[in-house]
Amino acid sequence: MNAPENIANNADSMGAEGQNDIEAMLKSMRVAPGSGMPVQGQHCGLVAIVGKPNVGKSTLLNALVGQKISITSRKAQTTRHRITGMRTQGPNQFVFVDTPGFQTLHANALNKSLNKTVVGAVADVDLILFVVEAGSFTPADARVLALLGKNIPTLLIANKLDNVHRRGDIAPWLQSMQEKHSFAEFVPMSAKNAKDVERLLDICAGFLPEQSWWYAEDELTDRSEKFLASELVREKLFRLTGDELPYTSTVIIDKFEEEPPQKKGHKRLLRIAATIVVERDSHKAMVIGDKGERIKRIGMETRVELEKLADAKVFLELWVKVRSGWADDEARVRSFGYE
Repeated sequence: MNAPENIANNADSMGAEGQNDIEAMLKSMRVAPGSGMPVQGQHCGLVAIVGKPNVGKSTLLNALVGQKISITSRKAQTTRHRITGMRTQGPNQFVFVDTPGFQTLHANALNKSLNKTVVGAVADVDLILFVVEAGSFTPADARVLALLGKNIPTLLIANKLDNVHRRGDIAPWLQSMQEKHSFAEFVPMSAKNAKDVERLLDICAGFLPEQSWWYAEDELTDRSEKFLASELVREKLFRLTGDELPYTSTVIIDKFEEEPPQKKGHKRLLRIAATIVVERDSHKAMVIGDKGERIKRIGMETRVELEKLADAKVFLELWVKVRSGWADDEARVRSFGYE
């Protein structure tokens, strides 16, 4: 079966006794998928990826889709929108929905918007992937789990298994998780391990209803290049400022123009102007950096990655503006593109 094989391939440093304990535990807890394995014909379904901030949801989505479509960083609240990614494989089309981490620390207008996105995403899907760090279950995890209904099949994704030093401790932890929710499957894994990702796809396939695909076979996301550009700027912003810059900083695309190739064999051209919005003058100085070096690097790294993903030549201009208190202003939150 999938989950024990998954453990076995991640158990390089695990003793035989610990591995056998986990395999026995997984077998005893396994519930047959409600939809059964796919039969001949097309299968398609919505799969929501949920969890607290920083458990690896966006990394998992990118791995499942096979290409980067959702930004990642160590800063909490990196993902702020519902990101849809598609993977078509054999007769199956998986429509994955990455959600913001459920927010509990700040009750401002921005976080209320993010939490509304999470609740909406889990309301009408065929399968939920509840992502936690392997061996851990915090009060923040519990708040997300409380949002999940019992009528939608849910897989427990015990992510970052590669960070667990004593793998034998996973078996009793899985037992404790069984008591918290009626999970359809337990999947200890690492989103960075290709074999683990393939096994997860195999498990998810069993829950897809038989119906026509919703998207073309080669489509990877329903998000536009304009959206991707704003997200990449925000990713580089967070990565290059670390914990210095508050999470409320955001990015607005002021101009996004596409020009066709000038000559045969040349790439199309994207002209983009974006504004980084911060809440204080001190934050603006931090983003710009000494002699403008930091904002130059943000722009350069964004441009290089966007040119790869969009297969285009990119001209990118970046500006920084101060908008104090925007995250507490519902109208401004909506005007900046949040639901």
